[in-house]
Amino acid sequence: MPAVAQRAAAPAQDPHLAKALKVLTSTPLIDGHNDLPWAIRESKTAPSDVEAYDLRQRTAGHTDLARLAAGRLGGQFWSVYIPGDTSIARQGYAKVQLEQIDIARRVMATYPERLAYASSAADLRAAFQRGRIGGVLGMEGGHAIENSLGALRAFYDLGARYMTLTHNQTLDWADAATGVQRHGGLTAFGKEVVREMNRLGMLVDLSHVAPSVMSQALDVSEAPVIFSHSNARALADHPRNVPDSILKRLPK
Repeated sequence: MPAVAQRAAAPAQDPHLAKALKVLTSTPLIDGHNDLPWAIRESKTAPSDVEAYDLRQRTAGHTDLARLAAGRLGGQFWSVYIPGDTSIARQGYAKVQLEQIDIARRVMATYPERLAYASSAADLRAAFQRGRIGGVLGMEGGHAIENSLGALRAFYDLGARYMTLTHNQTLDWADAATGVQRHGGLTAFGKEVVREMNRLGMLVDLSHVAPSVMSQALDVSEAPVIFSHSNARALADHPRNVPDSILKRLPK
């Protein structure tokens, strides 16, 4: 075969890839955690400027419209993460959390031809059918509620559909995987947080929490839990990853 013809011939598609692509035409692939809103806030050129952080261009981070499409993404949990450190505490955790929710909502409003805000599974399905990536909000770190169930309910009303119980710091009511273990898991208030999330229909996210919190949350929760960005401890021995003893409980 002439060299030109060899270059023009398309390689045979891997059958496994072909099958996966076929599945993704009818079933949305949903990513559980994307820190784009914090990247926008921390942008060195235009902090918190949603329009300046142009997703139509290739960004310095991992997320832009072209790469979302190339990855065949069908739905996205946008993390409205805020750090649990003292610099954020001085500004007010709840205040900064509101600002991050605002950034995430404005990102979706800026690109309505590609992105759509979603607050339910039905919204995600509808967005997928219209060729849009449905975006759901996920809180990362229960410090944002400042020990208040009322704040938890307010954030749910603003669109938060999961909350990672802790980030890297142990809270007044829950131990973090990489924090000082002060409570032996969840306190009585921590268990109330889980119950209230169940009542609201808010997913309990157990990434970042200590194994004792994982176990006790499974004891308390009457709804399925998630690990939005974790791995198996047996495969990668890191304190944030999930022990087999917890993984074995999930099907139940």
